Amino acid sequence: MNLSIIKMIAGIKKLDIFIMKQFLLLFAGAFFICLFILMMQFVWLHIDTLIGKGLTLDVLGQFFWYMSLMFIPQALPLAILLSSLITFGNLGESSELTALKAAGISLMQIFRGMIVFVAAIAFLSFYFQNVVTPSANRAFGRLLISMKQTNPELEIPEGVFYDGIPNCNVYVQKKDLKRGMLYGVMIYRISSSFEDAAIILADSGNLAMTEEKQHLVLQLYSGEWFENMRNGDAITMAANVPYRRESFERKDIIIDYNGDFNLADEDVFSHDAKTKSFSKIMQDIDSMNIAYDSLGTVYYAQERSGLLSVMPPSKEDSLKNISRIEKLDLDKQYRLLPDDKKREVISMALDKANVALSDMEYKAYVTADNEYYLRKHKIEAIAKFTLALSCFIFFFIGAPLGAIIRKGGLGMPLIVGVLVFIVYFIFENMGTKMAREGSWPIWFGCLLSTAILAPLSVFFTYKANNDSPILNADFYRDLIHRAFGIRAKRYVPAKEVIIQDPDYMADAVMLSEINAELEKYVHEHKLYKAPSIIKTFFRTSPDKTIAAISDRQEAIVDDLSNTRDRHILYHLNRIPVIATDSHTSPFATRRWNIVVACILPIGIFFYLRIWRFRLRLLHDIHLIRNINNDLITRCREM
Repeated sequence: MNLSIIKMIAGIKKLDIFIMKQFLLLFAGAFFICLFILMMQFVWLHIDTLIGKGLTLDVLGQFFWYMSLMFIPQALPLAILLSSLITFGNLGESSELTALKAAGISLMQIFRGMIVFVAAIAFLSFYFQNVVTPSANRAFGRLLISMKQTNPELEIPEGVFYDGIPNCNVYVQKKDLKRGMLYGVMIYRISSSFEDAAIILADSGNLAMTEEKQHLVLQLYSGEWFENMRNGDAITMAANVPYRRESFERKDIIIDYNGDFNLADEDVFSHDAKTKSFSKIMQDIDSMNIAYDSLGTVYYAQERSGLLSVMPPSKEDSLKNISRIEKLDLDKQYRLLPDDKKREVISMALDKANVALSDMEYKAYVTADNEYYLRKHKIEAIAKFTLALSCFIFFFIGAPLGAIIRKGGLGMPLIVGVLVFIVYFIFENMGTKMAREGSWPIWFGCLLSTAILAPLSVFFTYKANNDSPILNADFYRDLIHRAFGIRAKRYVPAKEVIIQDPDYMADAVMLSEINAELEKYVHEHKLYKAPSIIKTFFRTSPDKTIAAISDRQEAIVDDLSNTRDRHILYHLNRIPVIATDSHTSPFATRRWNIVVACILPIGIFFYLRIWRFRLRLLHDIHLIRNINNDLITRCREM
């Protein structure tokens, strides 16, 4: 007994090694393919940042290295899904999975080694998101900003103001990249203050970098220069600022600008939630809650002090003051004022209302921005766990589906894997977006995709463990045919080799008996009348009479199919296939029939459906009797 147990354990370990060898090779290939696809999709969004900047190979290498580190946690679940689908699809297609189950090894025992491996991948995913990915996000964002600031002459967009050049806002109506020309140029240039601001308009121009990459040379053609002239320190906000106007055919402007690749300051990303570990995020969330609560308290105190600024501080005095104000007839007091005083009162009230409105809008903006910033941190904290958990979910979707589909290669598994990932991607992005905007609770939006796919993984695992034909095309086709009462079309081909000819006279006698039984059946069951509600829903029983007649009819069809006579074959193909159970009750079990009957709209639908099938059976019986008469006549002639 102990020896058999040891052999079984050793066999299971060998099985785990065998499955792991197949899985690991597919997982490595699927992982790098998924990582490459995710990276290329991201590169395509930033292709303008990479092209034409003169970036060195080491900078490009850093760009792709940090990007790969960012996308590793996202590529792991998709790689697990595809590799598990293909692995167990191959095992099912080669009947190895069937052999293992026949040997008494359950599906969960087959999954055991894979579950341990997926658990290790999930922990690796969490480690990357908690340690590696924040640093990679910080370094990548710093690198991306530095790349965008390199050679800005190719970065100026059309139709918007560009502020990438120091102390300048540049507007370009149209660009010609082949000639390097800018058309419809407008430049707002501010050196140190408003008093020496300049506005430059030009029909065309071009922007180039000097050889040492320390200055920008802006060549403008056919334009005007408007510039404020400072007048020492005597100029105040109330004084008029003198300006000069200059028209030019060509103007060269030199701007100090370092065009070499220089890394941006890392402090720019210090407040981004994606650059923080889980412990740092939770610490910052506590700090933000304290700071935002204090800010809310200050705002509340300010509004309260503004409302009670004309009232005494004590509660009793406040109530007396409020009652005194309520006794005043403000409309009467306003009507007694002169017209100029009325305008003054209205103007003052309007100014105070506008100031109060602006103050409330500003405070609402600050509060909404703080809440948005806090929600981003909470979403990022939850995402570190949900993305790691998706490794388990995708495995328990991919492996059971592969065992059910039993198709290897890159055909069906790839299609199913992409469909599952699209569903996950849609719900993940929709939930995160709605949670980030505050439309949904954060926990609901972040866990939406998990809540949808986790039950699917349990369902597929249960079905695969019980060998359910959940993805069998024949199963769904039969289910649809039964639901809509669709019958198979009879096809009796002519046989090239016939071993025994049919007994025509015996078949003719049996066809005559069947016709008599069919006539008696129609007379007794009265199929043209509405069915009984009691018998349809509450006294479910199969129609054994029509089932027996159908079996005898099929036996005669099978015997006459050995004929060489084309007329008999023609009449055989005309005989409809009788549905022996569709006209009795909606379901085979009495319990479901009672449930359907209690739900009035659905019960009416199924009742009318049963009546329709009864009328169809009546039509089939009349047709079969006529065809049988033709067959009887032809059989007697043979």
